[in-house]
Amino acid sequence: MLPFELTAAQEKVIGQVRADMERETPMNRLLQGDVGSGKTIVATFALLTAVEGGFQAALMVPTEVLAEQHFLNLQRWLLPMGVKVTLLIGSISSRMRKESLEEIAAGESNIIVGTHALIQEEIKFSRLSLIVIDEQHRFGVKQRAALRGKGLETPDVLIMTATPIPRTLALTVYGDLDVSTIDELPPGRKPVVTYWVREKNRPGVYKFVEEEIKKGRQAYIVYPLIEKSEKLEVKAATEMAEHFQREIFPHLRVGLLHGRMKGEVKEKVMRSFKEGKIDILVSTTVIEVGIDIANASLMVIEEAERFGLAQLHQMRGRVGRGDYQSYCLLMGSPASKEGRRRLQVMTETGDGFQIAEEDLELRGPGEFFGTRQSGMPELRLGNIVSDMELMELARQEAFSLVNEDPHLRDPEHYLIRECLRERFKGKLELSSVG
Repeated sequence: MLPFELTAAQEKVIGQVRADMERETPMNRLLQGDVGSGKTIVATFALLTAVEGGFQAALMVPTEVLAEQHFLNLQRWLLPMGVKVTLLIGSISSRMRKESLEEIAAGESNIIVGTHALIQEEIKFSRLSLIVIDEQHRFGVKQRAALRGKGLETPDVLIMTATPIPRTLALTVYGDLDVSTIDELPPGRKPVVTYWVREKNRPGVYKFVEEEIKKGRQAYIVYPLIEKSEKLEVKAATEMAEHFQREIFPHLRVGLLHGRMKGEVKEKVMRSFKEGKIDILVSTTVIEVGIDIANASLMVIEEAERFGLAQLHQMRGRVGRGDYQSYCLLMGSPASKEGRRRLQVMTETGDGFQIAEEDLELRGPGEFFGTRQSGMPELRLGNIVSDMELMELARQEAFSLVNEDPHLRDPEHYLIRECLRERFKGKLELSSVG
């Protein structure tokens, strides 16, 4: 029924997921794929596998707009097959919410799509056996645990991320998960053309923005900070949105989006942009994990040298989702050699995994995830980048030990057990969440 062919990488990953779901032990898999590689369709096959077995499946995403987008796609694909998809987000009416909760509890709803609303106490699933979590780094481990607690004893878990993680780090950060990678893009997808632009060429950038909007397209302009800081002379998104509206593009519709806005205000702005009511969206990095706006063809990133490579790549991935040629303009005059290298790498490749490896080399493992991922493990011994083989061996050893003696009751393993108990007091139950 799909209007497109699956790629070989998608087929391979769907096979891995189905094989996991057919086993007696629960699936705990991380699905990583570059922006636009088609993770959603792989997740859909997983959701359908659960439904086919007579169970319910849940898809949890970080924002309401993203939840609506997934819901509409799933409706379009699955309604003709008689699969009932339910949307559960904070902003639906209380009558609809009541109806949805009844359908979920009665098992009439097969697939439930939602935000944090899915982990609220009053929601009772009938037979929840699969949980798919999109953009997992936006959810804390306790939130994921709460959702798991609503399923059957051990639901399958599929975690998706569009932040390509180098294999070395995937083994360390997600050592307890099986990792699937979609390493090819669907055919016909046009790569986003990326240019590094110096300050002196700014008038040309504004002219280019005008031209794209005249063609009926939309544009993002991203800034590193919300408001002007004394210490960092960085143009602030709020000030610049006003400046653009008043002085540069008075005849166009300029919107503003940043992380300090209330959730419902953010959702409203994103919805307006999606509906074409905003021509230029001035934003901070909140758009880094965002929605699919096929009509947006231009991404301008200000002070680009202040962002990490992984972030730059994520933001570039917001465009290039439609049939039009898309562009990413990196504005910056980096003083450091590392800053120049970052912008150069972005113009040379669109491969997220190559970018992730380069980022790891430039920043080192401790910095790779930035503050958002402050749970990054520090290794007492060894180096994440150079000791890859040793890490793989350690992981194999850990798995075989757990297979032999899952509760570490053997006297030989007494010290390991006590050490774990001491070090992870009160947190051990979270280790099963993934």
